[in-house]
Amino acid sequence: MIFTIAAKDLKSLFTSPIAWVVLTFVQLIAGYGFLKRFDDFLEIQPQLLKLPSPPGFTELVAAPTFSATAAILLFAVPLLAMRLIAEERRNQTMTLLTTAPVSILDIVLGKFCAIMAILLILLGLVSLMPLSLAAATQLDYRLIASLLIGGILIAAAFSAVSLYVSSLTAQPLVAALGAFGVLLAMVLLGEHVADNLQARGLGLLAAFAQVFSPVKSYEPLGRGIIDSHAIVCLALLTALFLTLTVRQLEARRLRG
Repeated sequence: MIFTIAAKDLKSLFTSPIAWVVLTFVQLIAGYGFLKRFDDFLEIQPQLLKLPSPPGFTELVAAPTFSATAAILLFAVPLLAMRLIAEERRNQTMTLLTTAPVSILDIVLGKFCAIMAILLILLGLVSLMPLSLAAATQLDYRLIASLLIGGILIAAAFSAVSLYVSSLTAQPLVAALGAFGVLLAMVLLGEHVADNLQARGLGLLAAFAQVFSPVKSYEPLGRGIIDSHAIVCLALLTALFLTLTVRQLEARRLRG
């Protein structure tokens, strides 16, 4: 049932211009950034050869491209997720869905899988940019794998937060703006709070605060470090907001 709901929502997303516009916009921005960094890399390559242990193509071109893509997702994911629940509530089709013989958890996971399918396509296309030059330059495949894992995890966290905000309103535009506001607050405040707690010697609270700082959790993965704490933080953030979405929809079903 999860995949049936995901297929329905995925079809709905691709029959509207939103998904195509977002995919095109992200690819244009990421592609331009990739080509610009690649051009800069070619210009400084003679100077890099003089260094004893110079950074390579993957570190100077691929890693910044993935980091820029993660930043763009801050805007893109709320736009993709805004219709999944809010518009169904506005059209009163969510009531029919929640009264059908299917669990709320299946509904939420189905919608989550739909948005993640689009984001996996997007991240896959970004990954093809550095991989397309595998025959011409030496790539750090471990770093690329770490970047892709980080991209998938932060996309999942952004999607879960956006789905929860979408469940709070029947207006898709309000859902998009609200999700963007919540994610921006996490980006701006999460790292500051975690660092402040760490500086005060409150390591346990700092570790907990990092759950709400997806960008800080992405940083080690963006450097090629498979940090289990960062992975757990992003996974917990995703699970938390998916759970909140399920609770919100269950409460609304009970209220009728």
